[in-house]
Amino acid sequence: MIELRDVSFRYGESEIPTLSHVELSISEGELCVVVGQTGSGKSTLLKAINGLVPYFTGGHLAGEVIVAGRSTRDHPPRELADVVGLVGQNPAASFVTDVVEDELAYAMENLGIEPAAMRRRVEDTLDLLGLHELRARSLLSLSGGQQQRVAIGAVLTASPRVLVLDEPTSALDPAAAEEVLAALARLVHDLGLTVVVAEHRLERVLPFADRLIIVPGDGAPLQVGDPGELMEHSPVAPPIVELGRLAGWEPLPLSVRDARRIAAPLRERLATIEPTRPGEGAALRPGSVVAATHRLSVSYGELRAIWDIDLRFCRGEVLALMGRNGSGKSTLLGQLVGLRPPTAGTVDVAGHDPVGLGARKLIKLVGLVPQDAGLLLYSATVGAECSTADHDAGLEPGTTAATLDRVLPGVPVGRHPRDLSEGQRLALALAVVLAPAPPLVLLDEPTRGLDYPSKDRLVAVLGDLRDAGHSVVLATHDVELVARVADRAIVLADGEVVADGPARQVVCHSPVFAPQVAKILAPEPWLTVAEVRGALEGVGP
Repeated sequence: MIELRDVSFRYGESEIPTLSHVELSISEGELCVVVGQTGSGKSTLLKAINGLVPYFTGGHLAGEVIVAGRSTRDHPPRELADVVGLVGQNPAASFVTDVVEDELAYAMENLGIEPAAMRRRVEDTLDLLGLHELRARSLLSLSGGQQQRVAIGAVLTASPRVLVLDEPTSALDPAAAEEVLAALARLVHDLGLTVVVAEHRLERVLPFADRLIIVPGDGAPLQVGDPGELMEHSPVAPPIVELGRLAGWEPLPLSVRDARRIAAPLRERLATIEPTRPGEGAALRPGSVVAATHRLSVSYGELRAIWDIDLRFCRGEVLALMGRNGSGKSTLLGQLVGLRPPTAGTVDVAGHDPVGLGARKLIKLVGLVPQDAGLLLYSATVGAECSTADHDAGLEPGTTAATLDRVLPGVPVGRHPRDLSEGQRLALALAVVLAPAPPLVLLDEPTRGLDYPSKDRLVAVLGDLRDAGHSVVLATHDVELVARVADRAIVLADGEVVADGPARQVVCHSPVFAPQVAKILAPEPWLTVAEVRGALEGVGP
């Protein structure tokens, strides 16, 4: 179905090829998962499949890409639209209508599908992705995760033979992500659809993968093969694989079910040990209140986003906001940074109402990185962005650049922010917000687009901010991040707080928000592989 024959590609200004002499064949009805570090070339590989590379991106492409018998050399993307559907990392960038149902129908209208068939496909897609309750909603009113599902649905309605998805679950809550991946698996097995997925959160997609494609970066050859075999030595691995390596399990399990079947001896060794994380006890005694809400309610017309919330955010703690898509997490962060007045109640940040507070003073008190990190970036180069951020915040020159180098080393300073990968763009926005070190730091889906090494650096940065007395609030669906860094967790549902307490207690008692290690080692509340490793080193063989 898909063939790449000796494909090499480099962007116009780069001397180093992003892809080099790639040979790849993907069969019909196969689900392939593409993994690799941030900026390694995963998105470039995906865009080469439907011709966006090089027709849209520019650059120099050698070799040949053939999809369903059509060469991208002879067929531009518009002539492949009925064969290949692409869902990018930023779903909102692909929208061309205002309403969910219209967006689902748009691609079919361009392809000249009959109205009766269009209606049937729209209904099937609404049911398949759980969008039926959103059909009449404005796209602008949707949460990031809801927008992601609409973007996937808009591609599926055209009935492509190949579906290419770049980070399709990055903005989805765990339950919604499982639904989307299960739907993709049904399309593969029942309809023979060929699916190629690039995903950093391997813990979600590995159980569904027929083959794994590892993109090492810097033009090195791809590694292609069975997921279990490649995970044996892969530098990029989810917690379940790391735990299997630590315990010496063979073959390595790729699903929680398979891991639990062989984990009984490990659970017995750990049964008498109390799990703990370095500094966890101190974090449970946070300092003074940085921000608070009192009977806070926010509505968008008739839609109630937040209802009667009383919360306190304290120095020296990392707080995770969790909940399904549309539960009110992003709305709450927006209130803390003063994006709009509340419908009712009050917000206090360091003794101030953030609404109407001047920008220069506001960034010294609270910083927000939104889901679309590009909204914070407007300079022509990465270097200029860092310099402007230093000037606007009154920082010493080089402060933002140094923060960026710590979050994600090697981001090209001369490149335009829009030409960065999603992970690189997020790292730059993080640096802009973190450099002034405001007492309240708000991050909306901060690991979206980040690989495991980048997450490691982010965890270190967040830990340093906590130790320095900052209050860090993460709105996230990344349960593995919560397991590693959060001291406190709040779960929202329909705009109301349904759980608020120590992160270990909240996530381990949830079948939806529990990390992989907790699911494997339940009923004991272990969260991370690092905790297990430390415990085993203490008890010996």
